[in-house]
Amino acid sequence: MNPIHQAFLKTPVGHLEVTGSENGIRTLSFLNFKVKPQPVPSCLRICIAQLEEYFHGSRQQFDLKLDLVGSQFQLKVWNELLKVPYGKTVSYLELAQRTGNIKAFRAVGGANGHNPVSIIVPCHRVIGSNGRLVGYRGGLKRKKWLLEHEHALFQRDLFYGKL
Repeated sequence: MNPIHQAFLKTPVGHLEVTGSENGIRTLSFLNFKVKPQPVPSCLRICIAQLEEYFHGSRQQFDLKLDLVGSQFQLKVWNELLKVPYGKTVSYLELAQRTGNIKAFRAVGGANGHNPVSIIVPCHRVIGSNGRLVGYRGGLKRKKWLLEHEHALFQRDLFYGKL
């Protein structure tokens, strides 16, 4: 088994901690405290570089090996999240439809909330059926920032006639 390493990144939404190994990225977590710069382990360098590109606006899609741990249902939901394009949003109901069970929107919400690699698996792109920002483990301020960064709020407002 490959050892799990960690790296930290200062971003416009706060510091992030990334963990992973040669098997892939395991977690990406928001931190509510500052972290001193540290050397980035070689197995996490590509991830940190791609996150930097994302925050600078030059990357819209991640090309990373993931090492996700979750139930079969969670993995299915997270796989569907990977299909939500940059700058777009889906509702929990739409996401439930994509998993094949329209009645599972609450379970989809739970799986979305347990996504271990926020941003890379874009759970921030899931909104309420009414277009509202709801539920985000990183906090709604971060979710709003990420969606504005991707211009997804603009797209949503156009769709819901708010502009």
